[in-house]
Amino acid sequence: MRHRCRVKQLSKPADQRRALLRSLTTELIRHGKITTTLVRAKVVRSEVDKMITLAKNGSLAARREALGYIFDKALVHALFEQAPNRYANRQGGYTRIIHTVPRRGDKAEMAILELV
Repeated sequence: MRHRCRVKQLSKPADQRRALLRSLTTELIRHGKITTTLVRAKVVRSEVDKMITLAKNGSLAARREALGYIFDKALVHALFEQAPNRYANRQGGYTRIIHTVPRRGDKAEMAILELV
């Protein structure tokens, strides 16, 4: 039973789930918009918000924490340069989820996750 467990399992073991979230977070920050399933989008949204909050903080410890999570070193540097200016007057909610048509193969609910 999973009573009071807040982590979405995504039908994957912990290591695969972490790798999936890291890659989706990296690609969303790189491209600004990704198309994925609705459940994955909802889980990735919190991870991206944490990374942008770290970038707004801008300290060395925050940069090292982001480097440990995001795959691309140059992408982290770009995020730490752009995020404080782009999201200066926003206290959270850096992403937007837009529902789209279900996936053709298995009718999974799809969504576009984009940076605001």
